[in-house]
Amino acid sequence: MAEIVAPARPQTKKKTERPPLWKVILLNDDFTPRGFVTKVLMSVFRMTEGEAETVMLAAHLKGACVVAVYTREVAETKAKMGNDAGARLGYPLTFTTEKDT
Repeated sequence: MAEIVAPARPQTKKKTERPPLWKVILLNDDFTPRGFVTKVLMSVFRMTEGEAETVMLAAHLKGACVVAVYTREVAETKAKMGNDAGARLGYPLTFTTEKDT
């Protein structure tokens, strides 16, 4: 008796979804010195001095500015690092996170 073999099913590849991204936003305040904000942006977000000054001025002029976009965990960690840097010196420097649309 011949054995009946079912035809092999084609393999379907599962597509790995990218994790949702989150924006880190710098909020303007009237107390934190601009030079300090620039230094925080350079150290926490690995920006050049020119990039950091551009972001700092955009936040100053518009009230807020997107600094960078990361996965949620990285965005929250970097926002906390920036907030903590300001708090250590008594500045109200504020970074927030928001889901990227």
